[in-house]
Order: sequence, then structure tokens, then C-alpha cells
Amino acid sequence: MKSIGLRAIAGAAIVAALLGCGEKQKKQADERVPVTVATAEQKDIPVQVRVIGSVQPISSVAVRALVAGQLQRVSFREGDDVRKGQILFTIDPRPYQATLAQAEANLARDQAQARNADAEATRYAELVKKDYVTREEYEKFTSGAEAARAVVAADRAAVENARLQLAYCEIRSPLDGRTGSLQVQAGNLVKANDTTPLVTINQITPVYVTFSVPESQLGDIRARGLGNVPVSASPQKGGGAPQDGKLTFVDNAVDAQTGTITLKATFANEGRILWPGEFVNVAMTLSNRLNATVVPVQAVQNGQRGQYIYVVTGDDGIQMRPVTIVQQVDNQAVISKGVNPGETVVTDGQIRLTPKSKVDVKKSL
Repeated sequence: MKSIGLRAIAGAAIVAALLGCGEKQKKQADERVPVTVATAEQKDIPVQVRVIGSVQPISSVAVRALVAGQLQRVSFREGDDVRKGQILFTIDPRPYQATLAQAEANLARDQAQARNADAEATRYAELVKKDYVTREEYEKFTSGAEAARAVVAADRAAVENARLQLAYCEIRSPLDGRTGSLQVQAGNLVKANDTTPLVTINQITPVYVTFSVPESQLGDIRARGLGNVPVSASPQKGGGAPQDGKLTFVDNAVDAQTGTITLKATFANEGRILWPGEFVNVAMTLSNRLNATVVPVQAVQNGQRGQYIYVVTGDDGIQMRPVTIVQQVDNQAVISKGVNPGETVVTDGQIRLTPKSKVDVKKSL
């Protein structure tokens, strides 16, 4: 009797285990995986070349003194915006004013002597006609008059030079731009054409963005022509919206070592988002890909056999489809094969999915 009771208990335990396992399998089969989804869209996508570029001023001038002397005044603060023709520095003009006054005095003296020489030559011209003086004496006075006129011409040149040297005492901005660090202060002595500039001025608006692209892109660029290739640029670390510009320069040779060609785009930069010397993200648009199928990039997964996407079917099931990605633009992936426009793709929750999973859509993007 005891043996029969033990067998009955064991049989009941086995039945209970089988029932529990069946319930567990049923529960797992009925469980739905929460996922986030999005709809594959069809739109025109620009075909772009994305590289890193650097901002360069269109004009950069190192301002130097053209005359020596004591720096009397600095008429701006470093970092100021200046206009073309604005006075930047004033060198003590007094030595050059004295030189100009002396040159003008020499000119006045020699002009008087020249007038006297001309008058004597005129008188001797009448006398030589009447044979009151010899031809030799007459030619002596005419030569003297010519020499006096030459001296006057030299004096005029000296006056103009003195005026020019005096004008150089006021150093003016050669362009509209922004000043950099000031290398000299008022009261210091400056040298003419010194190796160290007084200040450097960079033109901020407009600016160049210089970048390089593979030589394989050169044919498409030349086919479109300068001015017809739109380029956008934005600071790498943020700080402003992307700026729109135009391609304005293609270098005359491909770099044989890197296999790239140097390009420049011009940007109006009215908001001064782009700053000379900084690195920027550059996107050059060569053409448009019409009616392309796009999905969010987070929908694309990487596996041993390549990239794939989970597509939601009508019965809340899923299909794992291999896809071909031809381009990525911002946060969208352009797909040439594997997904059709209008289909629903999983963008989050893929890690829990299996080919037999059912999904529970929590959010639609």
C-alpha cells in the first residue's frame, strides 16, 4: 500500500510539472515586445560630400609703419571692428612737418632764382640779336635758366616726398575688418617696415571656407561649374545654424600625395557664425536623389551578414530584412533595397526581438 501511495504522489508531481511548463510556454508565446516604430518615407535627398574644412578671411593685412618715430596715439581698441580709411595709429608728425617746411622753403628760393635766370636769358636773347653780346655769353645764361628749372623740379619732388612722409604719420585701415592683438602701445618708438606688425586686420564678412575632397568628385564639380554648387558649413562644436555659401574656387592641381583637390566656398557670414581659423563641418551638394526611401538611422542594425531592419507586419509580427544603405543624411538612412515606402520599421527595442516575436507599439515617430 505504501508503494502505491508513493507512485501516486510521483505521478501527480509529473502531471503538475507538465501543466506548469505548458502554461509557461503559452505565457512566453503570448508575451509582446514593446517597441518604437517609424514609417519609411519617400522623399528627394541631396547627394552630398561631407568633409571637415577651415574658415579663412578673404583678406588679412598685417599693418606696419612706413616711417619711423614715436607712436603718439592709438585710435582703436584691440578686437574692434574698423572701416576702410579709419585712422588706427598716429606717429609724432613734428619731425616730418619740419622736413616739409624746409623742402617748401628750398622750392620757394629756387623758384625765385629760376625766374631771375629766365629773365636774364630773355634779356640776353634781345642783346645777342643786336650783337651786343656774344653767342657764347647768351648760351651761358640759357643753360643757367635750364639748370634753375631743373633744380625747381627736384625741389617739387622733395616737397611731394616730404608730404608723403608726413601723411604716413597717420596709419589708416586698408580694409573693413576686425583688429587682432595690439603689438605696440602709445609712447613706443616704431620702425619703418618692421618685421613685427603693429596689428593684423582680418576681413570677417564675407569669409572663405577651405576644404579638400577626393579627386573622384572633381568631374561632377566641374560639370556643375563654379557658383552653381551649394555648400553649407557649421561650427563643429555648435554655436550657430549651418551657413549657406557657394563654391568659388577649385585648385589648379590635384595633390598627388593625398589624391584630393582643394576647394574654397564663399560665405556672406553676416551673422559672424563662422570665425577665421576654426574648423567647420562642410556639406557640398552635388545633385539630388529623387524619390529615395528613407528611414531613421536607429532602425538600421548590424549583423554578421551585414545591415538589416525589422519590419512590422500586419499581424503585429516582424520580419528581419537585409538592407542596402547608400547614403546617410543627418539622422536618416537612404535605402536602395530591402524596405518600401510606407512600411513600418522598428527604431527601438530590437535587442529583444526574435523572428517569432509579436510587438506592442508604444510610440510612433
